Order: sequence, then C-alpha cells, then structure tokens
Amino acid sequence: MLLSRFQHELIEAGCDEAGRGCLAGPVFAAAVILPPDFEHELLNDSKQLSEETRYALRAEIEQNAIAFAVASVDNIEIDEINILNASFLAMHRAIAKLHLQPQLLLIDGNRFNKHQTIPHQCIVGGDGKYFSIAAASILAKTYRDDYMKQIALHHPEYEWHSNKGYPTIKHRKTILQIGYTPYHRRTFRVTSLDTEQEVVAV
Repeated sequence: MLLSRFQHELIEAGCDEAGRGCLAGPVFAAAVILPPDFEHELLNDSKQLSEETRYALRAEIEQNAIAFAVASVDNIEIDEINILNASFLAMHRAIAKLHLQPQLLLIDGNRFNKHQTIPHQCIVGGDGKYFSIAAASILAKTYRDDYMKQIALHHPEYEWHSNKGYPTIKHRKTILQIGYTPYHRRTFRVTSLDTEQEVVAV
C-alpha cells in the first residue's frame, strides 16, 4: 500500500516525468497536491497499470486533487540542454503552474535541480511509494500519450499511436530507412535493431 504523506506539517506536491527514454516527442512532467488523507486502492506507478486504468485514475486525480499541473519540454529543448535537465525543467514548469505553492516537493528519482526556494526530497521508486508521486506519474504519462497520438496522425509510419515514441524495433527501423521528423530528438542515437537496445543520448 502506498503512503499518503511523506510528512505531516508541510504542503507537499508529488512530481514525476514521462517520456525520458523516447526517441521522439517531448518529455512531460506533472506536479500533484493531494488531500492529506487521500488513498486509492488502484493508484500506483503508471508503468504498473493498464492504459484503461491510467485514464480512469486520471479523471479521479483531477477531480480530487487540491492542485495539479502538467508541463512539457519539447525535443528541440531536449537536444539543447540534455534529457536529464529537460526532465527537471518540465517538473519546474509544472510546479510553477500550480495555483497553490507547495512547501515540499517529492521527486521521483535520485536527482533534481532545486526549484527556487522550495525544499525537495528525492525518492527512488517514489511512484510506487507515495500517492502524490504516483498521481503525477499518471498525469504525465496520459497527457504525453495524448500528445503522441495527436502527432502520430501526421507521421503514421513511425507508429507513435502505439509506441508513443519509445525505441521499438519498428520505430528504429523506420528512422534508419526514411530518417527523422521534426519531432525526433537528434541527440538520441539509433545504433541497432536489437530488441533490448537502450537509447543513447549523444
């Protein structure tokens, strides 16, 4: 069971990103402030849930959250500042959009660039430990998926409607055959068609 709070004195916001390991499209991030006693038996790391469950939970999160915001950093910016900094920037943008300023940020992962004067706590695997981070992971993932489905209409050959820009064999093969689109991250190198290939940022 996930936890509702990291502490009980400050207003805390969970933050997470989606799309860090993709070859195309933006990285999205979300920040979510939930009620202190919020619980949900299905809410978990978005990667552990089906697409149908993610979208159902998104509606519940948006209805019940005290505040939430979603932001992105596009592929051009990713190439300029690298994907790690772009992930942090997307979180910063989401935090800045919240109508209520949090007093503590719960960050999924082990690194973060400090956001102005708000203290933060990095939590490895946080999207499987705290409801607010899990909620942020679901919003970031579903909003990014919506965006990728939209741009897939203009470039159907890359199958972004299903792979969402991740480095599937079909996606990599299409890049090697016909090249990049304006949505591709040019600093992410496609080196092979091996099933287990990891994305290499250059």
